[in-house]
Amino acid sequence: MIKHRVLFLFVFIFYTIYNTNYSNASMLQIGEELEYDVSYLSIKLGKIKIVTLNNDTYKGTKVYRTKIYIESNPNIPFLSLKTIFNSWMDTSLTSGVYFEGNSKLGDEKWGFQKITFNTPSGHSLKNIKYYDNEKINDTILTSNTKVLDGATLFFLARNCVNLKKKLKVPTIIDLSIGNTILNFTGKTEKTKIESVKYPIKTYYFDGKAEWVGVYGLGDKFEGWFSCDDARVPIKAKMKVYVGSIMIELKNWKRSNWTPPKA
Repeated sequence: MIKHRVLFLFVFIFYTIYNTNYSNASMLQIGEELEYDVSYLSIKLGKIKIVTLNNDTYKGTKVYRTKIYIESNPNIPFLSLKTIFNSWMDTSLTSGVYFEGNSKLGDEKWGFQKITFNTPSGHSLKNIKYYDNEKINDTILTSNTKVLDGATLFFLARNCVNLKKKLKVPTIIDLSIGNTILNFTGKTEKTKIESVKYPIKTYYFDGKAEWVGVYGLGDKFEGWFSCDDARVPIKAKMKVYVGSIMIELKNWKRSNWTPPKA
């Protein structure tokens, strides 16, 4: 009986944490643009740009909309990737609402994917994928809790990085759902990057991706977000097939923000 009560208490606490509507008013800013360099050792592999577009409505649901551009370095012949993600996420930043993605890997033709989440619960989704205008997948996926796409996961992490919590988040990656473990330690560290001349005060967290993405992206990762209300991602370390890659903030457009000094 005691064991069952302890288990129930744990589940209740986790459910409360995961479904709390944390305030994101000061973090999310319409018009924000964040650009990152992706590198392996001293080799620049490519860049990522994340744009927060606007407040929107999708089929009667209030949403935030964001766009992510990913492009590999054209000077590396064996590495070729172009991707554009459009994501509509609920205003609590705890569930996806609608997602569209266009990707081209190497000399392959463009692939297109759209995911419709079963809002407001977000526990099931319709996943349709095309390759060169031919439909190659049309499935319904289900989960016991809310499911996030990659863009929504990015903003969830920003929203929760200072909360000293550990979350297990079902995440849709390509054609399947895998868990992303986010361990928000609450620790602050000094972080240095090339584009800023002084050490930045950051929140540190780590985690594990229990899924495999493009070029083997997955497994353990680390992140450093600015220690202020904006909680801008400053640096991240992630694993791919060749080893650990580094993602660093290169340029940004955000009103009244500079990286906080450590």
